[in-house]
This record gives sequence, C-alpha cells and structure tokens, in this order.
Amino acid sequence: MRAVRAQFTDLSGEDIERITGVHKDDDSTWTVGVEVVEIRMVPDTADILAQYDVQVDGEGDIVGYRRGRRYLRGRADG
Repeated sequence: MRAVRAQFTDLSGEDIERITGVHKDDDSTWTVGVEVVEIRMVPDTADILAQYDVQVDGEGDIVGYRRGRRYLRGRADG
C-alpha cells in the first residue's frame, strides 16, 4: 500500500487521504479504493473529496486508475 500511495501521488498529483478497500480481480490485478481531497475548504467539513479505483498488478505497480464519485466531507452515503 505504501507503493500505491507513492505511485498514485506521482501520477495524479493528489495525496491519498485513506484507503477505502482492496479486492483481487479475476486476473492477477488488484483494485484499491482510495479517497483523496480534491479541493480543500475552510472549514474542512466543506472539503470536496473523490473516490478513485486504482488497478495494481501483481508486482504492486499501478496499471490504471479512474475517478468515481465526488462528495463533501462528512456526507453519509445515501
């Protein structure tokens, strides 16, 4: 996960706030769910966060990523 954090920051320019999930795909890749702060606001409860799905190969290298939803910090899923 440390490698994913470093690689994702290098590729996207975004720092990972937290890892939200990990699962093994049908082949030898993994999908890692990550959450990032895309826009920082004051107060921080108004921050805009985004969920990304990051595909990682068996060696731990990122082979792709895609942004999913964007939302305000603290908003519960509906």
